[in-house]
Amino acid sequence: MSGNWECPKCGCKQYDTDKIATTGSGLSKIFDVQNRKFTAVICTNCTYTEFYRSETNTLGNVFDLFTN
Repeated sequence: MSGNWECPKCGCKQYDTDKIATTGSGLSKIFDVQNRKFTAVICTNCTYTEFYRSETNTLGNVFDLFTN
């Protein structure tokens, strides 16, 4: 994230980031393959959160299939 993020709700410029993974639909949902990756940006003042899609890779998806 660039250093110029500003919370659209309260205007605070301080934030934390985290990563989450979710399942898609179809077979990935049935086999619980978390093939959707997002970066969460959380305002440190009001906890407003925005999600930005991250890149995934095939090897990570295969590894996820066998380690669920």
